[in-house]
Amino acid sequence: MKAVVIEQFGGPEVLQYKEVPTPKPGHQEVLIKVEKTSVNYADIKKRTGKKAKGNFPIILGLDLVGTIDQLGEGVTDLTVGQRVIAFPKTGSYAEYAVASEQLTFPIPDEISLDVAAASPIVAFLSYKLIKDVGRIEAGETVLVHSAAGGVGTTAVQMAKLLGASHVFGTVGSREKFRVAYEAGADHVFTYDDFSDNILELTDGIGVDIILDSMSGKVSEASMSCLKEYGRLVHFGNSSGEVGNFKTNELHNSCRSVLGFSLGNTRKKRPQLLKEAAEHVIPFLSRGDLDIVIGAEFPLHEVAEAHRLIEQRQHTGKILLTI
Repeated sequence: MKAVVIEQFGGPEVLQYKEVPTPKPGHQEVLIKVEKTSVNYADIKKRTGKKAKGNFPIILGLDLVGTIDQLGEGVTDLTVGQRVIAFPKTGSYAEYAVASEQLTFPIPDEISLDVAAASPIVAFLSYKLIKDVGRIEAGETVLVHSAAGGVGTTAVQMAKLLGASHVFGTVGSREKFRVAYEAGADHVFTYDDFSDNILELTDGIGVDIILDSMSGKVSEASMSCLKEYGRLVHFGNSSGEVGNFKTNELHNSCRSVLGFSLGNTRKKRPQLLKEAAEHVIPFLSRGDLDIVIGAEFPLHEVAEAHRLIEQRQHTGKILLTI
């Protein structure tokens, strides 16, 4: 099969489009013919060696849409020819990928190919962050950092679907305001002034839930606009910086700092994603979630897709057609 592999860590130039052996499904696994996949920031970190061991060759890619081509031994709830989204174990920058039965989810025809390709990471992650980790209650307020990106635009919508009364967003530049507003954010700010603006708009009270994928100074500034009994959910460090919290920022105000990793959950507690799928897939089927797609590339041009993300000029999800 054709796939994009890396045999060393480095820049986009290490991505090689070449012929490799087709993987075979093991016990309770399926082989999927991949139609489309997406590029995630975690792929960049893995390519550069910031989030991977050097067990080369490596095929990148965290999610996909395709059809089941072959069933491994012990698979009971899936069938050949079924249309699915999945989180594969062998990488998705390829014509075929292997995924666990637990991480493969049938989807109806109502979900378009592009939406199906763009949605697994962003939709499942947004649901888990807001519903299960953030424990949202109807009428609460939410702040979404990086609100113009793939996760951000989806999380803004998900927060509204799950009962948020107001959603605030932050972005890196004023040029990205439009994207966050179109996703449904009520107010959007840059990282430079979000905390003061939110306090002014909330009469000094702050917000109930903050979704933080930035870390560093953004995380620290977030604490000043987190409401009493509020929850800051930390799920990434795209700034590359380390943020520091003080214990006296938490216990007196009954605020919480919570961590979540979708990648670690897929590896260690995949069963937790079944409940998310039962809600996310109907949202997608009904069109309740408008997954923002910023650009699309053929698989052999994946290096250009990586460059676009690294330059931080993109909005929404970046797709690859296999």
